[in-house]
Amino acid sequence: MSSQECRTTTTEGDSGVLHQRKMWFFCRSFLASRASTSLWLTASIVALGAAVDASSSEPEFQNTSPGVAYVGSQVCSGCHMAVYEQYLKTGMGRSMSLATAPAQLERVSAPATILQERTQQYFQVYQERQHLYQSQYQLSPEGKEIFRNTHRLEYVIGSGANGQSYAVRREGALFQAPLSYYSKPRKWDLSPGFESSDVGFNRPILSGCVVCHSGRTNPDRKRAGFYRQPEFLELAIGCENCHGPGQLHVAERSQGLVVPGTGDRTIVNPARLPGWLSDNICMNCHQTGDTRVLQPGKDYFDFRPGKPLDETVGIFRVPYDPKSPPDEDLLQHYSSMVLSKCYRESRRRLSCITCHSPHSEPIPQQASAYYRRKCLGCHTERSCALPAAERERSGDHCSGCHLPKRDIRTIAHSALTNHRIMARLEQPLPEVAFQSSTVLPSLVHVNAVPGRQSQPVPQLTQLQVYGELLSLHPDYRQHYLAILEQLSRSMPEHPLVLSSLARKAKLEGTSEGKSQALRYLSKAVESGSTNMIDYQDLADLLAQSGQTDQAIFTLKQGIALAPFHAIFHKALALQYIHKKNYSEALQAMKRHLELFPEDALMRKLVRQAEAASAPR
Repeated sequence: MSSQECRTTTTEGDSGVLHQRKMWFFCRSFLASRASTSLWLTASIVALGAAVDASSSEPEFQNTSPGVAYVGSQVCSGCHMAVYEQYLKTGMGRSMSLATAPAQLERVSAPATILQERTQQYFQVYQERQHLYQSQYQLSPEGKEIFRNTHRLEYVIGSGANGQSYAVRREGALFQAPLSYYSKPRKWDLSPGFESSDVGFNRPILSGCVVCHSGRTNPDRKRAGFYRQPEFLELAIGCENCHGPGQLHVAERSQGLVVPGTGDRTIVNPARLPGWLSDNICMNCHQTGDTRVLQPGKDYFDFRPGKPLDETVGIFRVPYDPKSPPDEDLLQHYSSMVLSKCYRESRRRLSCITCHSPHSEPIPQQASAYYRRKCLGCHTERSCALPAAERERSGDHCSGCHLPKRDIRTIAHSALTNHRIMARLEQPLPEVAFQSSTVLPSLVHVNAVPGRQSQPVPQLTQLQVYGELLSLHPDYRQHYLAILEQLSRSMPEHPLVLSSLARKAKLEGTSEGKSQALRYLSKAVESGSTNMIDYQDLADLLAQSGQTDQAIFTLKQGIALAPFHAIFHKALALQYIHKKNYSEALQAMKRHLELFPEDALMRKLVRQAEAASAPR
């Protein structure tokens, strides 16, 4: 956004006057609702400007401060209507919507039913009274319904480029629905991952995932997968996801203050950031790794465009093996791009927004020509060695040869572009792809800040990274234990450290080890752990030591934290049986079955328990 765009509208004529009126309407509405902060805003604009670190080589924008509020894309549209309307047609602008949208209802004019072969259970999507529903059910050999679990669809996740998934609400938590709609074959099928597991309606939609599909979520930060009302403060990805919160920008522009010659610093403009810092905005959602770890004391919502992503989330991967280079493109866009010769020889000037405009995207019929023009921004017609006639036969589009699409193994009916720009398909990876970090042994710190790669990674972060990778890479055990030993001395009361010490002690398999693990986990829970595994393991150790009442209390604590964790209810029923409190055991079993009606074994146990307790 240029300073000129902030002062006037780019639309001419009567529509331009209308856009200006809308702008002032939104600005007045926004400021009126925050009258008590107007003086603070004026003062803070000056104060924040004075606080800029003059020694920093990074452009400093004032809205990167955690205290600056979000205003919502509707407020932005008052000034930038043309850009806003164009943006709504992009994939990001359509990243999330309500399941009651007309286009969604039209898609389910007749029920669609899918059989999961492994479990012999059916999944169905249908429309009823202007709402969409999905059901999970099973039939007996005689065709009689054994159980049926039905939930109303609340939200649609995804733009539909490859497909769309759906969210259901269960007692304040959001869960992914079992069926997704796939755009290319135009059909319903099991959601990714549901083909091989009996997930039902029990896969939680965690805030760390949905934050990349929505504008702003409203999570309960103490209970994973739970949300306050309204669940989304802005549904689809909006202006502030890339430009940062707009409170200061709206306040200053509404007061008609003159934009200084150095440019408007009240709102982040990604085009004015260094390439790597601009890419960090994209990486927040378009780059995974083998693990992504929140930095100590941070949450996903703490990230501000214009600040290094690594201050909030660290992204790490195992070094590539030269004998088996990667062939997966799911959310590996940045790490693939930086391995391109184009990127390396541009000295980081090539960035995501060199080729992609967040405000608009070409229609499919024009995409090849659009991206070809991007390539010709650096290359010439003579850069391509193929004869002109051969290029014409293949559509004469650079990306078809140099950035080919590949199927996604983990998501059916889907493909993504490989963002490593290659001169030829068999071009080997550069040597840097196989190198480890100089700080973390045998790991690559994907989003390390350029020039700061040698700075130490917080030990809590290292503990999480090595801990999460241990199951697939047991050779990290030595690094994990070394970090844990250091943290046991420097941060002995931290819940994560206590949990890790408990796991280590428990694995010893001795009675002393179990006693130590029990003490560590008790402290972890007392210090506010929100890890449901801590409660599960603590209850198990208490039960083994004969402390049944304490085990029951701990399981109830776990259920309050994570009511949809099936093991809690089963374990609670078992502890009541040990106490010979059969009525409470039956209630716990029924509650489990209420939440997980697909559990055939529990259905059988409840029938047996009810028969045993029935009057004779």
